Parts: sequence; structure tokens; C-alpha cells
Amino acid sequence: MHTFLYQASIYLAAAVIAVPIASRLGLGSVLGYLAAGILIGPVLGLVGAETQDLQHFAEFGVVMMLFLIGLELEPRALWAMRHKLIGLGGLQVGASTVALMGAAMLAGLNWQVGLAIGLALSLSSTAIVLQTLSEKGLMQTGGGRATFAVLLTQDIAVIPILALLPLLAISAPVTIATDGSLHRAAVDAAGHHEAHLSLVEGLPGWGVTLVTLGSIAAIILAGIYLTRPVFRFIHAANLREMYTALALLIVVGISFLMTLVGLSPALGAFLAGVVLANSEFRHEMESDLNPFKGLLLGLFFITVGAGINYQLFLKSPADLIGLALLVIVIKGLVLYCVGRAFGLNHRNHWLFTLSLAQAGEFGFVLLAFSRQLNLIPIALSEKLLLVIALSMLITPLLFILYDILSKQFSDAKTEIKADKIDEVGPVIIAGIGRFGQIVNRLVRASGFKTIVLDHDMEAIQLMRRFGVKGFLGDPTRPELLKAAGIDTARVLVVALDDPKGSVTLTAYARRINPDLHIIVRARDRNHVYELYRAGADDIVRELFDTSLRAGRYVLENVGLSEYEAAQAEQTFFAHDRQTIRELAQLWVPGTPSSRNPAYVARSKELEKDLEAALMALSEKKEAQDIG
Repeated sequence: MHTFLYQASIYLAAAVIAVPIASRLGLGSVLGYLAAGILIGPVLGLVGAETQDLQHFAEFGVVMMLFLIGLELEPRALWAMRHKLIGLGGLQVGASTVALMGAAMLAGLNWQVGLAIGLALSLSSTAIVLQTLSEKGLMQTGGGRATFAVLLTQDIAVIPILALLPLLAISAPVTIATDGSLHRAAVDAAGHHEAHLSLVEGLPGWGVTLVTLGSIAAIILAGIYLTRPVFRFIHAANLREMYTALALLIVVGISFLMTLVGLSPALGAFLAGVVLANSEFRHEMESDLNPFKGLLLGLFFITVGAGINYQLFLKSPADLIGLALLVIVIKGLVLYCVGRAFGLNHRNHWLFTLSLAQAGEFGFVLLAFSRQLNLIPIALSEKLLLVIALSMLITPLLFILYDILSKQFSDAKTEIKADKIDEVGPVIIAGIGRFGQIVNRLVRASGFKTIVLDHDMEAIQLMRRFGVKGFLGDPTRPELLKAAGIDTARVLVVALDDPKGSVTLTAYARRINPDLHIIVRARDRNHVYELYRAGADDIVRELFDTSLRAGRYVLENVGLSEYEAAQAEQTFFAHDRQTIRELAQLWVPGTPSSRNPAYVARSKELEKDLEAALMALSEKKEAQDIG
């Protein structure tokens, strides 16, 4: 008990200290966990023998993560990914395996060993990649979705790979036992490996298939028909912890069933999550499992860092780091070519390439199994295990490299062929998102012609389906604006999502047509000040009017009449407009408002003026009530 508490204290203290520091430095939590593991393991020697056992336990965090990801995907969305799963994922696994196998054979290994190594190293780290993508908000990008599709394919690929490895070991030496019988080392090792509880052991091929398909069908049917009654039964107990227990039971039970039929627990958990994605209890399960997922994944990363065989590493650090980098380079080249073949653009292409270039945790499993089969020598497998761990340690640095590269493409825009504009009108609307659509509908319905410009092909096509004509092109390009009649237009509405583009367009339009009335959508106060200096006439802040209306509703429901609440709203609106004009004169570009003494002082004075104005309204009401 004392030993357990000591080890738990060490692991938790290392995480609590290292992870916040890494996050503050912008390195991400994954690198913090890995650094914590290296510190308490190879550096200080505070943990050691228990690391491998803990790693098997902590890998359950990957299972939970895939379950939670499945909850975010409806079956329809998963079906839409089928081309990426089969094409993108299958091509990555196959091409990476061949390339790494070729490198192994060039090093003098036979083709069976080379293929086993290629298969083990072709798989990437689901835990590190998905955790980092989630942290950085990259899961919903094109590169993030492509990366997820490949990781899911790799998880599925583990199943046939485990079936293939014993076939590669057929050339293992035959030995004579003490009783005179002949034994193949590979067969004996494989038999020993399978000596565990199983529903498919000893069954013929068709029996294994039926049991496997039956297990998957049971998960789907239970998710559809059984979870709702069970959750209602738990709800009747009115005990919050029972929801957590049920969520854990679902994930643990499905994972156990998957291991009984020889499938990946993570794959089964993901399938269950997809089935339950439309359930009304989805958010409940997410909130219950998220803390467990985070802690277990953190523990997994710590054990990877702590489990590094530093003695072996110190014997030939340059060679091992070189091998890890070679694996990353080979896989990176394959991923770059695959991404290019599937049309990924600049940032998405680099995200896809750099995030999947490492080897992963499934490589530990495959190498251990290959060693049991006597397919890969023990000394070589130990070096390869260290190469996998080093490549995982390098992964956070690859994401930092991606951040640097992505900044170079942040302003890069995909070249689009602009429409030929054959009309002009008194009102030009640049940007036809939710904001621009409402403005356009109101103006057109009132009998005025509008010229709509947008660089989003889907938005333009959507408008055309509803009978509204728009022109495809970048609204910030001078030649497009001139063709739309910026010289003679009366009003320009700038409704772009890009704040910098809005300022650029406003400044250009004011310079070209000084009499033009410019109405601009602004993101926040700082953006308002930039647009004010660029020459905008009317600036509409996002959410300002809706927030003001919500505030009026609050006043109506805490004692004011509709008229009194409307007066307060109008007073606030007029005061805010005056405040913006005054503070714009004090605003200094590039300096945070909180660090501008003159701005802060005047802001406080104006806030007191607002309170006085609203108080005057209240006193006027009281005087009228008395009179």
C-alpha cells in the first residue's frame, strides 16, 4: 500500500508540475507529460519496474478517447468518410510498410523480418496525435479529418497484421524436445500468446467470422435498443455516480467483448460511440468519461517517457536518434505524397504529413508479438522499441514545426477564377455569410438592386439555388471591385469573416470613392477602432445588438415595463456610440487597451456617465409615479 501511494504521488506530482509549465511555454500538454516521465524515470530513477504494467493500464485512455470521438460522429458522417478510410488510410499503411520494409532489407535483414518491422512502424500514435489535435482545435480542419481517418484505418489494420505475423514466422528453426517431438519456435510462441480467454479460439475460420460479426451486431443492437431503458433505470436511482459507473461499464464491457473475439478494444469502443452519437445521453457520457480519459492518457504519455531504456540509449544515442529521424523522414515522405495525391492543400497537407510521421503505441504490441514468435531477435526488438519511443517524443516538436509552417500559409489564399461581372448597382455587399445574407434580403425586398461578391463557391451556389444572383471572386481585389462599380456605388456593405480583409477593403474603398457610404461588420472594439480609422461610416459589432436586446428582456422581467426597458436600451445604445467615438481618439494600435492609461481613465469616466444617465431615467420614473 505504501509503495502504491508513493508511486501515485510521484506520477501525479510530475504531471502537476511539468504539464502546466509546458503549456505556459506553448509546447502542449503531451510534451509536458513526456518530459515528466523522462524526469522521474531515466533522469531521477524514482520509478522503474512498474512502468510497463502501468502502460498497459493507461492504454485504456486511448479506448476512451476513441469512444468519445465516436460520440461526436453520426453513422452518416462515418459513411461519408469511407473513401478516406479505404483510400487515404489504406494507401498510407501500405506505402509506409513497403518503404520501411525496403529500408530494413537494405540494412541486411531478410524480407520476413523487414515486413514485420515495416508493419509495426507504419502505424502512428493515436494517443499523441488525437490529443494534440484536440488541444490545438485542429480536429475539424481538412488535415485533422484526414489524419483521423488514417488513424482509424490503422486501428482496424492491427487485426489483419496480427493474423499475418505468425505466417511470416514459418521459417523459424525446428527444435527437438526432450520427448523426441518436433517443435517450431514460432508456433509454440504463438500458441503461448493465444493462451488467454477467447470466444474464437479453436474455431474454424467461418466460426470466427460468425462470432466476430455477431459481437459487432450485438454492440450495435444494444446501443440502439438497450441503452435508453438502462439509462432511464439509472435515472430513477437519482444517484449522480451511477451515470459515471454506467458510462465506464459501457466502455469496459465493450472493450472486453472485443478482446474475446480478437478485435481491437479501441475499435469496438469507437463503434459503440458512433452508435450512441444520436442518443440523448451523449453529453452525459462525455462529461462523465472526459476526466478519466484525460488522466489515463496523461499517465500513458508519462509511462512512455519513463520507460525509455536509458542504458541502451547511452550506448549509441546518435544511432538511435538517427533511426528515429529516419523513420519520421520515410513516413513523412510517404504521407506527403499520399496527401498530395488526395488533394490536401498547404496547411492541411503539412498537418497531415507531420502529425502522422511518428511510430505509435501499437508498434509496441506488434514488436512484442513478433519477438514472441521469434520473428525479430530480442536485441533488435529492444532497439526498435526505443526508436518508437523516441519518435513519439519527437512528435510534439513536429507539431511546433507545423505551427511555424502554417503561419506562412495563414494569408495564402487559394486562387479562384473570378466570375465576369456584367452588372453594377447602388449597393455592393462583400461577403454573403449569415450577416451578409440578412442585409441582402432586406435591401432587395425593399426594391433596391445589390451586387453580391464572395470568394466561397458553395455560398454563391447556394444563393443561386434560391434565385439570388451573386458573383464569385475575392472582394478585396481592386479589379473585382471596379468591375462591380465601386466608383459609382452609393453604399458598400463589408460583411467579411476576415477582420484584416475588412480593414483593407474599407481603406481601399474610401480612397477610391470618398462619397461612398461604408457599413462594416466588426468583430470587437479593437476592430471597431481600426475600421473607424480606415474610414468606415457605420460599424456594426457582432452580437452587440442581440446582446442589447437580451438585456432589454432581462429588464422587462425584473420589474420594468416594456417602455421603460426600451428607454434604458436606447440610452445605453446612444451612450455606447458616443463612447466608441471618444475612445477611438485615445486608442493606440498595437497597445492593449488595459495598458493605455488615458484610455482606461476615460473609459471609467464614461461608465460613470452611463450609470448616471440610467439612474436619471429611474428617478424620472419614480417622480412620475409619485405625481
